[in-house]
Amino acid sequence: MKITEDTVKHVATLSRLEFGDDEIGKFTEQMGSIINMASQLQEVDTEGVDETVQVVDRDTVFREDKPEHWQGEDRETLMKNVPEKANGFIKVPVIIEKDDNE
Repeated sequence: MKITEDTVKHVATLSRLEFGDDEIGKFTEQMGSIINMASQLQEVDTEGVDETVQVVDRDTVFREDKPEHWQGEDRETLMKNVPEKANGFIKVPVIIEKDDNE
């Protein structure tokens, strides 16, 4: 897959990043190298190789999932330090806006 400057500009727009022309050229080259390295992995023969989730043999220890009463501060005390709140919840800024055309 060939990475072009338009591809880098598109990814930058999606990521809400702004780059100068010199940076676009540098990132085009770097992204191309990354894609080429990843495509080399497709050429590796993995026939007969067991799938693995992690490389170290380790058992995951689970505790019993049971509800516990939190022994910390009460809600009113915690909410005193919150900069913005609404209906008893912490109000946070919108980071993903809904597109009305979808």
